Amino acid sequence: MSTIEKIQEDVLVDEQVGTNNEIVLYNDDVNTFDHVIDTLIRVCNHTSEQAEQCAILVHYKGKCTVKTGSFDELKPQCTQLLEAGLSAEII
Repeated sequence: MSTIEKIQEDVLVDEQVGTNNEIVLYNDDVNTFDHVIDTLIRVCNHTSEQAEQCAILVHYKGKCTVKTGSFDELKPQCTQLLEAGLSAEII
């Protein structure tokens, strides 16, 4: 294996390891669809369509992955979701 191939392999492994966390949003009986959608747009940079689809999935399935990335990237976003009154966790 050449040095370049080894570097490419290391980068791929780092990318896979670095993005294996997810913010999962859970259903609740408190928040409105509009609040969930607005919060996902503001906090997770979703389009209105993405946010609406996530809100529908959360409502009917009980949960939905709303963002993936490294723990360090997701932590502040998850905190903002929680501060907005939503039920979420990083897994």
